[in-house]
This record gives sequence, C-alpha cells and structure tokens, in this order.
Amino acid sequence: MATVPRVKLGSQGLEVSAQGLGCMSMSAFYGSPKPEPDMINLIHHAVNAGVTFLDTSDVYGPKTNEILLGKALKGGVREKVELATKFGVKYVDGYAWEIEGDPAYVRAACEASLKRLEVDCIDLIISTGLTLMGELKKLVEEGKIKYVGLSEALASTFRRAHAVHPITAIQLEWSLWSRDVEEHIIPTCRELGIGIVAYSPLGRGFFSYGPKALKELEDGDIRKHIPRFQPENLEHNKILYERVKEIASKKGCTTSQLALAWVHHQGKDVVPIPGTTKIENLEQNIGALSVKLTPEEMTELESIASCVSVKGARDGPGISTYLDSETPPLSPWKP
Repeated sequence: MATVPRVKLGSQGLEVSAQGLGCMSMSAFYGSPKPEPDMINLIHHAVNAGVTFLDTSDVYGPKTNEILLGKALKGGVREKVELATKFGVKYVDGYAWEIEGDPAYVRAACEASLKRLEVDCIDLIISTGLTLMGELKKLVEEGKIKYVGLSEALASTFRRAHAVHPITAIQLEWSLWSRDVEEHIIPTCRELGIGIVAYSPLGRGFFSYGPKALKELEDGDIRKHIPRFQPENLEHNKILYERVKEIASKKGCTTSQLALAWVHHQGKDVVPIPGTTKIENLEQNIGALSVKLTPEEMTELESIASCVSVKGARDGPGISTYLDSETPPLSPWKP
C-alpha cells in the first residue's frame, strides 16, 4: 500500500493527509446506512493507513454521521486525525433542503457538532451556503474551532469572507467530469493561499463502475435524481468512462485510481476526499497516490474530459441554485 504523505492545507497552518476520507456514504444519501461496527472498523483502517483527514457534516443522516465519527474517535484515535465537519443546510420534510443562517444558528450548529462528535475542538469547520464570518471568528477565538472553510462558494464570496477572517480551505466538486471550478475558483484560491478540498473526485462512483453504477443503486440513493446519471445522459457519458478505461489499462491501474491520480496531480494544495464503505476500495484509493502521470498523459485525459463532453448537471434542481449563486434558493429542493 502506498504511503500517504502529509501536506499543508491552505496557508494558515493546518496539516492533513494528502488524501482524506469522505464519510457521507456511510450514513446518508447513497442508500441505507451501513452497519456501524463495519464503518468504525473502516475509519480505523483508514487512520492506521495514514488517511487521517476525515470529512463529515451535520446534514449527513442527518446528524448520525457525526455521531458515528464520535464513536470512531474514541480510544486515542482523535489525537491522530484532522476532523472536518460542515453546517449550513438542513432537511425539510425528508429530502428537502434549506439554507439557514444567522449568528445564533452558527454558534448552535457548531456546539451541537462538538457534542455529537464528542470533541472539544473541530479542526476545520466548513460553512455551506452562508458566510457569517464574524461569528466563526469568535468561535476560533474561543478555541472551539481551529480553522474555517467554505463549501461551494463563489470566488467573490470567499474573497470577501477571507478579508474578515482567513479562509483555510474551499470544499468543492472536482473530478474529470466536473471541471467548471478551474476557470475562476481555483485561481482565486491560489491567489489567496486557500487550500482546496475536492469532494466526489471519482464522479460519485462513475469512474469506479461506469454506467453500470446506476443499475446497482439502492432505493433512496440520491444519484437516481442527478441529471448526469439519467439513462439518456449516461449513454453519452459512458464514452468518457471507456476512454479513461483504455488509458488505465495501459497504465496498469484501475479507472478509479487513474481518475483520482488526475486530481492529485492538480497540485499539492489539492486534497481529494473520496468516500467509500469498503476497505478494499479504500486501499485501492490509497493506491492512486502511486500512479504517476506524465504531462502528456494529463493532457490526454483533459482533452477527453472537457466540460462540454459531459451531459447532465452535476446536481439536482435547486441544489445548483446555491452551489452557483450567492442567493439562497427561494424554496427547498426535493427530488
């Protein structure tokens, strides 16, 4: 298994494993929650392998993923990890979402996460859909959080937020089939010294399983409602998967390792957080760190994976409203 190096995330002092572990699918959105003992074992396996940057959120479950992490961090594990959680959106009537935010809410959300995680301090707290930096700054000063991040924010938004309190990281979707962040978001992060946390680096499983991923989804899996995964779009998008598969075969690696290696090669300021619920997939993801791509191979991959080559939005209707705008949606989204 490849050694997982350590990197600086942003310019504020936070050091994390070069690859993290997204914990969402253990508890929410990708079908039924997985057995708690198995997931705790997976988390421990990841930490022992050097994957110490763990990502969760109060909306995963909701709340149950943070509780799971709290249990997994007992017995001295907490001291070995860098813990990130998020707040800012909530369920309404099951699947629906709303952005909620005022100073009192920010403080209440942070303190509730601390309680569920059973920790005294959160290493990185990430705000989704709102930028109440004044209250977050107070929480840093009080020692309840160490560093602040934003999720899916416009460059103009986090530029203003950074002026109030330093932003350590921006969390965003970045993969071979989600590259819209490259024009404005990534350059602004680098200008300001902000680290980049790339979620869904495997295209929500697309680069692991290709079009057949849709056939294997459980009831309640949110991917059934994502336009990019609809049959009429998958028929076109499978061309991308097949081309990636050809290159992976030549490299002697899997398609998921190649797609993940491409994200790693974007720079040392980029930390992908692939999620999984299986130890064998975790080990395969770690193996991506050993896949070295030449400039020619990077160019070849990018030439077949431009934004225009993918059909379908990367998220459901309504979600994109606050992913791509500074104005919260007027009404919740429900798939």
